[in-house]
Amino acid sequence: MRHVRHCKLRRNASIMLCMLASVVSLTQALPAQARAAGTKPNIVHIVADDLGWKDVGFNGCTDIKTPNIDKLASGGAKLNQFYVQSMCTPTRAALMTGRYPYRYGLQTAVIPSVADYGLDTSEWLMPQALKEAGYTTAIIGKWHLGHADKKYWPKQRGFDYQYGAMIGELDYFTHEEHGVLDWYRDNKQVKEEGYTTQLIGDDAVRYIGEQDPTKPFYLYLTFNAPHTPYQAPQEYVDRYKNIEEPTRRIYAGMVSCLDDEIGRVVAALDKRGIRDNTLIIFHSDNGGTFNAMFAGVMADVSKIKIPCDNAPLRDGKGSLFEGGSRVCAAANWPGHIKAGITVDGLIHAVDLYPTLANLAGASTAKCKPLDGVDVWSTISEGSPSPRSEIVYNVEPFRASIRTGDWKLIWRTMLPSSVDLYNVAEDPSEKNNVAEAHPDKVAAMQLRINALAKDSVKPLFLVEQMKVVLRNMSGEPVMPGEDVNYEPDELTPAAAH
Repeated sequence: MRHVRHCKLRRNASIMLCMLASVVSLTQALPAQARAAGTKPNIVHIVADDLGWKDVGFNGCTDIKTPNIDKLASGGAKLNQFYVQSMCTPTRAALMTGRYPYRYGLQTAVIPSVADYGLDTSEWLMPQALKEAGYTTAIIGKWHLGHADKKYWPKQRGFDYQYGAMIGELDYFTHEEHGVLDWYRDNKQVKEEGYTTQLIGDDAVRYIGEQDPTKPFYLYLTFNAPHTPYQAPQEYVDRYKNIEEPTRRIYAGMVSCLDDEIGRVVAALDKRGIRDNTLIIFHSDNGGTFNAMFAGVMADVSKIKIPCDNAPLRDGKGSLFEGGSRVCAAANWPGHIKAGITVDGLIHAVDLYPTLANLAGASTAKCKPLDGVDVWSTISEGSPSPRSEIVYNVEPFRASIRTGDWKLIWRTMLPSSVDLYNVAEDPSEKNNVAEAHPDKVAAMQLRINALAKDSVKPLFLVEQMKVVLRNMSGEPVMPGEDVNYEPDELTPAAAH
């Protein structure tokens, strides 16, 4: 009996060895990229446009329903201190470069439709790095980093596929801005019917369904909702008959449509069988609109109540207060991000580049010095953030930084002013304690001055000076022509 038992053991061991050899043989026969794909996550990076902090359920919204976005947060990580720039173009530039936009001139306002500048082509962008690491790359939705010259367009900046708008604001149904069509697929204008949020969702679902499961992809999914003009399909507006304020009702419909399309994208990942190997990141590009000055050029908001809600944060889009740049955000990757955690560590948009590059095995050697840091353990486990400083912005006329719990806002235009807040104790920024902490103010002003030395002329202000000079002289200033404008004369150092 003992001999029989030993024979059986030897036979079972031989069978196991044969099976193991077969698996090894099959694995070696697979293409190298197929094996690599198993360790490289697909990345779906979803960006909403001007979405209020409190306009999602996971941040306490009660009158607008966002079940799909909430599910991403509850099944993953709610990023409670996720910061961006306070306007669209600067945030998108920070995401693509991993560098603060004051370093290359995109720190002030957005790129207007009449402007000819764009994101400096010497910057090495995230899709370029991921593409070199074996990723298929796509942008579906809004770009807003340069449109007047094709050298600034997404297809020329590392994206294999492009669909959507080049500029910042457009009619949701005609896809036009002031009568000019702004809707493209792979550098060619597309005339089609449909509501932009749904068209973007349709294209994302189609794109996911067409991907080779053996090759990882990066999808930069950038909805223009719920940016102005406030428009929604009637069926979505009708969902919110309980909301009496008419613009809030339309806005709610826009957010619900956005949420539905995000749900369809997640379902497409499930259907394709790749959800478990896909990291989804969701956030807004800046806080919800609070001031009519930053509402856009296509909507007359003087006759309506602006519908966004950033409570309890102060102010909104375009502002250096928390409501401008601390945005609703979540990350979800089954089995890799702890479910249901709230992450309180500091994270900035510039951090996504090095974080995603490290996950993807992509090199950042071609990048200019990054401001971002790898925050993966913070996102995935809630570990303390390696970041202790947030640079809200550095402009010739204002600047703001956060160091630990302390935040300084320095307005350098005369009469100058300084605000100091302890954001941990006072997230609504109600109590300016600058007078009580002069040493803290002085130290943070020194830090801002040091940052300002590395700043580049704001291209928006240069563009506006061309207009001023043209009006004053009666002579045209040609696009690209330099002007006698030295913002260094208005830097915080000179103003102090």
